[in-house]
Amino acid sequence: MSCLKKCGAPSIEELRASPGFPAEEDYKTGNIAVIECIEQIPCNPCETSCPRGAINVGNPITNLPTIDLSKCTGCGICVVKCPGIAIHLMDVNYSEDSAMITIPYEYLPLPQVNDTVTLVDRMGKEVCEGKVEKILSSKAYDLTKLIKVSFDKKYYEDVISIKRI
Repeated sequence: MSCLKKCGAPSIEELRASPGFPAEEDYKTGNIAVIECIEQIPCNPCETSCPRGAINVGNPITNLPTIDLSKCTGCGICVVKCPGIAIHLMDVNYSEDSAMITIPYEYLPLPQVNDTVTLVDRMGKEVCEGKVEKILSSKAYDLTKLIKVSFDKKYYEDVISIKRI
């Protein structure tokens, strides 16, 4: 039985075995979409919303998404359109010491630029602190905001979200 079914979140091994999860060398290319979708359910908003056609679910609609990182620009539309909150952007090369995660955020209160926030792993366990660098809003994002947070890059494989304020 998978960790997802036993503990509520996929293990890193389950994620690495999924077709949308980047390989280690992919992280070195810059800001990339990380798809943490391992359930074969009828869902394809990531595919239909991507303006560059970088994400493919295909037929049947229960296929796991794949991504062509050469087409991905890191625009974030797939991040806000994913109903399962299974996609984020990761830039491991944000700076010499820091990575940058971009996540969807739909809660109040909204963190502010320069706030220090606590970042958590897939189980909600605190990992490290990060700094809110930017908050993005767009008509294409509906009412969802994209929060860009920098943090110590050694945690890039663990950090997945912000602890709610």
